[in-house]
Amino acid sequence: MKKHSVLVLKILTGFTVLAVLICAACTGVGYIQYRDYIQKQYNDIAYQIAETFRGFFEEGELEGYIHMAARYKAGEIPREALEQEMGTQRYQALRAQMDRLREHMGANDIYFAQLDVEELYGYYQKQLEGAGDTEGGTEGWNPMTYIMDSYVEPYRFGDMGGLNPLYIKEAVALAKSGQRSDSYFISKSVYGYNPSAILPIVLDGATAAVIGVEIPMATLQKALGDYVSHSVLSMLIVTVLCLAVYVHILYRTIIAPINLIAAEASSFVKEENQVSTELEKIRTGDEIQTLSETLLKMELDINHYIDNLTKVTAEKERISAELNVATQIQADMLPRIFPAFPGRQEFDIFATMNPAKEVGGDFYDFFLTDADHLAFVVADVSGKGIPAALFMVISKTLIKNQAQMGDSPARILQAVNDQLCENNEAEMFVTVWLGILEISTGKLTAVNAGHEYPIMKKDGGVFEMLDDPHGFVMGVMPGMRYQEYEIQMHRGDSIYVYSDGAPDAVNLQEEQFERERLLASLNRIPGAAPIELLGQVKGDIDAFVGEAAQFDDITMLCMRYCGN
Repeated sequence: MKKHSVLVLKILTGFTVLAVLICAACTGVGYIQYRDYIQKQYNDIAYQIAETFRGFFEEGELEGYIHMAARYKAGEIPREALEQEMGTQRYQALRAQMDRLREHMGANDIYFAQLDVEELYGYYQKQLEGAGDTEGGTEGWNPMTYIMDSYVEPYRFGDMGGLNPLYIKEAVALAKSGQRSDSYFISKSVYGYNPSAILPIVLDGATAAVIGVEIPMATLQKALGDYVSHSVLSMLIVTVLCLAVYVHILYRTIIAPINLIAAEASSFVKEENQVSTELEKIRTGDEIQTLSETLLKMELDINHYIDNLTKVTAEKERISAELNVATQIQADMLPRIFPAFPGRQEFDIFATMNPAKEVGGDFYDFFLTDADHLAFVVADVSGKGIPAALFMVISKTLIKNQAQMGDSPARILQAVNDQLCENNEAEMFVTVWLGILEISTGKLTAVNAGHEYPIMKKDGGVFEMLDDPHGFVMGVMPGMRYQEYEIQMHRGDSIYVYSDGAPDAVNLQEEQFERERLLASLNRIPGAAPIELLGQVKGDIDAFVGEAAQFDDITMLCMRYCGN
């Protein structure tokens, strides 16, 4: 093999190895990120399903079923009482809603069961002492008494069941804290392996029951498999094309000139230093002509590029001007004159909205529905830019129009949700927190549709997170019911409502601002007026983010009740 051929082979081999390594690295990194993202999405969806099912129950109904199951397990009531309850119209209606929710959201199972915490702790203690079964057996250990189940072979009201002992530690932590676990509970059924989200139900300060949701892992595994196969195939095609182009360029620019130079050098030796006309052509004729033709083509391409760039720049300026108008229109839709109600001394309200792009999907609003009722709302539309802004305009208009009809917060969101679901082919949704304050009494009636938890401060106290009941987001599923709640506000009490852009703000180190820093910022001067308080929080967020770009809209609203 000639030396120049060996050189070409080394170059091709090195390029091929490098391309394979890059493809493998990109596929591996992409797989890990995509897997983590998909797992988080499935976990969040499962808990949203559980929260949605919890919202089906009317006030006191959830507690009644839990107490009935506990009494049955304790032997205080007979099985016939459960059978009679299962035959009631209300129980059957809840089971039908559970089945529809499971089918609509693609879940394998949704179940609602009373949890015997003492039995759970006892089994955990046996495991710590080395007497418990750690291989998945549950014989003789039934801490759960089923109330409702939508499995293919569902448990009946009063049937006993257990949790997988492999996850006993997480189950105990869940029961003690009353908070959901961030990890998966993996179970096996006729559908295969299923990640289970378990939502604790807390009564009287203790975990009394759980709502579980099982999502098919097969769907997750198929998504990951499709991602890997598509990524590998795409990268393989790109690599082959790049190799083909590279070999072609290599031959024209390196192999052919080297072959010619080598041949002419050999001829020069054989012909006794006879000057090669072919070599002279390389040095003075053909290469210069090729270079000049390439340069001319480059100049023509550059001129063509400049013409296109001029047109694109003009179009961009036109779009920018229109976006500026859209930004101003959106800003004008939000209340911006403060003090908002100079003639009303019973309350003080202030709000801000800082979009991540020219136009945003967040919005706030506040208005008097009559002389004694103040409505205020903070909402966050999925996505960003023009589509989110259009959906924001529709949502804001519908909520305000419905609220001015005098309905309760829950009825307002139910009506608006049905209207948003009509012809929503873009499949957008919006999270909403809506409150209506009875000014004369300080009674605040509120409802939360998948939005951030509000933050409350009593007079003389500090701001604390309010764990209010969450409903499903709006615009996805018609016929949703939302649970409203009441807060009695007194003179000096304040409430702070915000979008997720505040706690999710990220700095250059990819650290989030988080709720803890948000609470600390609010509590630096908890007695400040709403306008000063929001300015203080926004300043702390900006200082934390630094030079990092804002990736989400930041909306905040604060209302202080001054008394009648």
